[in-house]
Amino acid sequence: MGKKEEDDIVRIAKKIDKMAQKKSVSGALDLLKELKSIAMTLELLQSTRIGMSVNAIRKQSTDDEVTSLAKSLIKSWKKLLDEPGGGDKSSDEKRKEPTTPTVTSQGSPEPHEERSSSSNSSKSDLAEATPNTLIATFPRAPVTSDSVRLKCRELMSTALQTGDDHIAIGADCDELGAQIEESIFLEFKHTDPKYKNRIRSRIANLKDTKNPNLRRNVLCGNVSPERMAKMTAEEMASDELREMRKNLTKEAIRDHQIAQTGGTETDLFTCGKCKKKCCTYTQVQTRSADEPMTTFVFCNACGNRWKFC
Repeated sequence: MGKKEEDDIVRIAKKIDKMAQKKSVSGALDLLKELKSIAMTLELLQSTRIGMSVNAIRKQSTDDEVTSLAKSLIKSWKKLLDEPGGGDKSSDEKRKEPTTPTVTSQGSPEPHEERSSSSNSSKSDLAEATPNTLIATFPRAPVTSDSVRLKCRELMSTALQTGDDHIAIGADCDELGAQIEESIFLEFKHTDPKYKNRIRSRIANLKDTKNPNLRRNVLCGNVSPERMAKMTAEEMASDELREMRKNLTKEAIRDHQIAQTGGTETDLFTCGKCKKKCCTYTQVQTRSADEPMTTFVFCNACGNRWKFC
C-alpha cells in the first residue's frame, strides 16, 4: 500500500511540476483533491518532495479554490513535522492500533502486557527505521549555554524559514541553524567580530528573496552545514549576480587594455554624457581583417566611454 501511495504521489507531483513550468493550472484542482484523499506520512513527504510542487502551483495559481486547497494541504503536512513521531507511522499501522482499550479477565494479565510490550517495541523499531532525514545525514549540534551563540542560532533558523520552502521540504530549521553556527564556532573558537561577521553574511544570503536556490539547497541537504559555514560571497551569490559580476569583470579588463595614453586627442566627438568635446580615441581591429576597425572613445572630462564601428 505504501509503495502504491508513493507512486501516486510521484505521478501527481510530475503533473503539477509541468503545470507550474507552463504556468497553466488547468486540472490542478482535481490533482490536489486526489492528494487530499491520500494518507500522507512524513516519510512520503520527504521522499517525494510533493510539498515543493504544491507550493509552486500555489504561487502560480490565480484560482482562489486551488490556492485555498494548496494552503490547506501544506498546513496539514506541517503538522506532521510539529508532532513528535507523527509522521513515522504508516496509515496501515495507525488503523491496526486499537482505538479503545480492551478489558481482559482478571486471571490473564500476561497476554495484555505482552501485546503492550510488542506494540511499544514495534513503534520504537519503526521510529528507528525512519528517522528525520537531516539528523540521519548530519550529526546533531552540541547544546550550548552561550547567550551570543544561542541568539545566532535563533537568527540562522529564522533566515532558513524565509518563504515556505522549509515546510514543503520538511526540514528542521532549528537543527540546521544550530549545525551551521556550530561549524562557524569551531573555526573561530570565539564569538569575536570575525565570528559575528561570518554569521551575518550567512543570514543575509539565506534571507535574500532573490536567491532562493541557496536556501533550498541547504534545506534539502545538497549543501551541508559545514560547507555553508565556509562558502565565500561569490559561491553564495545568485546566478543573476554572478553573471553581472562576470560582465563587469570583462568590461573592466577591456577598459584596462585600452590605455588612455595610447589614444589620440580630438574634438571631433561629442560626449553624450557631459556634451563636451575633449575626447581621446583609439582604433582596434576587433573583428576579421576585412571588417572596419572598432573605434573606442574616452571623454577626458567625465570619464565616459563608448565605441562604434
